[in-house]
Amino acid sequence: MDKSLIYSLILSILLVLAPHMEHLPLWVSIMCTALLAWRTLLNYRALPLPPRWLLLLITLVGVAVIGKSYHTLFGREVGVTLLMMLATLKLLELRSSRDAMAIIYLSCFIIITNFFYSQSIPTALLMLLSLIVIVASWLRIQAPNIRLRSQLRLASIMLIQSVPLMLVLFVLFPRVQGPLWGMPQDAYNSSGLSDEMSPGSLSKLSLSEAVAFRVTYATSAPARDQMYWRGPVLWQYDGRTWTRGTAGYQYAPQFTEASVPFEYSVVLEPHNKRWLYALDMPATLPANTRLNTDFQLLNNAPVNARMRYQMSSTLRYHANAEETPAQLQRGLQLPPRLNPRTLALAQMWRVQQSDPAELVKNALRYFNQEKFSYTLEPPLLGRDGVDEFLFDTRQGFCEHYASAFVYLMRAAGVPSRVVTGYQGGEFNAFGNYYIVRQSDAHAWAEVWIAGLGWVRVDPTAAIAPERVERNLASALKDNTALSFMARNPPAWLSKLRLNIDALSNSWNMWVLGYDPERQFALLTRLGMEDVSWQRMARNLMLGLAVILAVLAALMFRHLFKRDPDRVHAAWLRLCKRMTKVGLPRAAHEGALDYAQRVGSLRPALASELQDIAQRYVQLRYGVVPGDKQSVQAFIRSVARFKARKAR
Repeated sequence: MDKSLIYSLILSILLVLAPHMEHLPLWVSIMCTALLAWRTLLNYRALPLPPRWLLLLITLVGVAVIGKSYHTLFGREVGVTLLMMLATLKLLELRSSRDAMAIIYLSCFIIITNFFYSQSIPTALLMLLSLIVIVASWLRIQAPNIRLRSQLRLASIMLIQSVPLMLVLFVLFPRVQGPLWGMPQDAYNSSGLSDEMSPGSLSKLSLSEAVAFRVTYATSAPARDQMYWRGPVLWQYDGRTWTRGTAGYQYAPQFTEASVPFEYSVVLEPHNKRWLYALDMPATLPANTRLNTDFQLLNNAPVNARMRYQMSSTLRYHANAEETPAQLQRGLQLPPRLNPRTLALAQMWRVQQSDPAELVKNALRYFNQEKFSYTLEPPLLGRDGVDEFLFDTRQGFCEHYASAFVYLMRAAGVPSRVVTGYQGGEFNAFGNYYIVRQSDAHAWAEVWIAGLGWVRVDPTAAIAPERVERNLASALKDNTALSFMARNPPAWLSKLRLNIDALSNSWNMWVLGYDPERQFALLTRLGMEDVSWQRMARNLMLGLAVILAVLAALMFRHLFKRDPDRVHAAWLRLCKRMTKVGLPRAAHEGALDYAQRVGSLRPALASELQDIAQRYVQLRYGVVPGDKQSVQAFIRSVARFKARKAR
């Protein structure tokens, strides 16, 4: 088999396998790389292929190890791993064109599996490059004598020709609701906020620059220090971890609006949880969502695919001004026999002042005036963690301050709870939207004050107001733990990053976000009043037929139109005149042969006709094409030729 074909097949497998290396176990990547290197060496040195029994042994051992590693032979991860191993092993038994075609089909299938993990623009571009190489390899099988450059060029042209078909299928093929790249037995990876909070949980999340969601405001945006994106509300504390706990019963939350709502839309990245994010406090609800007792916005199903929803929120409100006694009692629970110094401090404040609002001020004043610091790397805390934080280490992140504040309030008799979510966002002027990243994860508190209801209090703002007003990097004295892009990078690099994000956002909205709702809206705008699966299928077939007919017409257009070659047209006119005088040209007769035959029959025409024939051959078949002046001179000489001399 042709060596260059084998190299192109090895490259095809390598391109489609490379993106999987970061998702699968290290030993799988090492094994596949070793097998590819082995096949390359065999091809380079023209060595014989390994025996089939050895390949069978490697296959059985590989399957056994994969089964032991995953404890199953079914599922997405296992299937992709097996596919990678079998694809590389197939190269080691490549003996015929049939084997080469099997590798090509296998490579095309593996391309699809890359979208299980990422549907980003870079992934799509890499897969397009892989497809060009695969098609070029297929062309190599069909036409071995074509040069590599011609193969790549023809493969690119073929893919470009398929774009109209792709667009028709993309627009008209029925959309599937929910995540396309998943299987029922595969668990989706969870990302983002959890419904638990312990020391270090949010500080670790703040190191991630991954996008949590993007927000586009209908008109103006609120001030950054008002951008509190409400997530899980935590009630239960065991001395280390805050959890949601269990409410005695569910009831409809009540709040009174006190300001004009902000209108905005959110594009939420999948996180495998039911909660959505909205500015505190949601004034309207999207379809298939609800507010729980804690004013948390919940979807009817886990968010396993990118989700877009419209929202409006009011920033000034009175939430549950008349709270139930059971909820107030939940807001006072504390673990027994923990943090005695904190309890003593809170009870001292309670004796001095029983007004909840004044107790809140005392706690914030304590945080502000004592030597507390805001850091991503606080010391570890022991059994009495709140005591150690408030009186010994005094170093913490937002979860430390929110936890300690709520503990103080409860110890002082003020019902309170922890609220987690995100705070702030980065404005992208290139797309006119805000980016909220995982590094914007935040925790704050809510206290219940009679007549006002649940009131937001952010103790972090008393320690590091820059965190709320600007960003995380500006609030940290030592921000080296943050990623480079989070530490105020150069302006040009920041602009480049925002440009890329704007492009990715457009890709997410118009390509990956082309769901059934968007498809129906687009088809309705295109004139399909009654959008149904039957009409979509009919229009899909009609669209494909039209595209195929147009492509066929372009491919065979030379059969249906006149020859635009002016030189050839002039020669045909001359032959027609010669036919009229009794000297027709035979269908098989070339120009020079015809001129020689006519010259032998009519010597008076020999010289002039042979000159015209030679010029015709040179202009029509010469290595160097004739210029415009030569063509015009030839046409004039044909026009001057007098066929009647032959009579």
